[in-house]
Amino acid sequence: MSLLSETSLLTARILRRWTNDTATVAQSLLFPAGFLVALNIVLGDGVKQVTGHSALYGSVPLVSLIGATSGAIIVAVGVMRERDEGLLSRFWVVPSHRASGLLSRLIAEGVRIVVITSFVLFVGLLLGFRFTQGFPKAVLWLFMPALFGVAFSAVVMTIALYAQNTLVPQATEIIAAVMFFFSSGFVPLDQFPKWLQPFVEHQPCSYVVEAMRGLSMGGPVVKPVLGALLWSAGIAAVIAVPLALGYRKASRRD
Repeated sequence: MSLLSETSLLTARILRRWTNDTATVAQSLLFPAGFLVALNIVLGDGVKQVTGHSALYGSVPLVSLIGATSGAIIVAVGVMRERDEGLLSRFWVVPSHRASGLLSRLIAEGVRIVVITSFVLFVGLLLGFRFTQGFPKAVLWLFMPALFGVAFSAVVMTIALYAQNTLVPQATEIIAAVMFFFSSGFVPLDQFPKWLQPFVEHQPCSYVVEAMRGLSMGGPVVKPVLGALLWSAGIAAVIAVPLALGYRKASRRD
């Protein structure tokens, strides 16, 4: 109960800070929405001519992922600021569960991603996006970006805990951009060069996009969902120990 209650309190603290920052909230919501509209204008007709269905079934999931991962640097900068200001050290000496501080950040990031995904979905519905596979699959669709987004945020947070300035964690945005543009959410898989298609097909963003496409308009679901789960679980397994050690070290700084 101590872990549950303390994690809930710290999660609420992080979410209040996020919602009270009007500029950050506006950027988190309006940038993905604007990008979705622009993407639909530029590529919508071309993708529909090639695939026979609306490009929104790929672009809405893709933009949801962009919104999910773009906030990772905000989380990283926040952790670095609290480390340098000594706030993490003050939390460390409070008689609370050691895991609550780290868990609260990951849970808050998941909530933030679901909120952004919901807003992107709302814009997509205005543009013509529709669910045809029933309510349960629509609910699962809503949480798919958080599956990979939280894992990605954990990676950026781990890097930030060991970094001395924000340049290193900010470099992860380049990796994210490469994954977005070379994914099946940007253009159909068969439109990429054949030598590049294996990478595009099996990278995590494509798995998430294909899972969300299947959940919304029909098509394969099990394989892409398993692919997204394996990628997220693999990332979590690799960074779990470095993340915990980095957070502990940052919290015990003098």
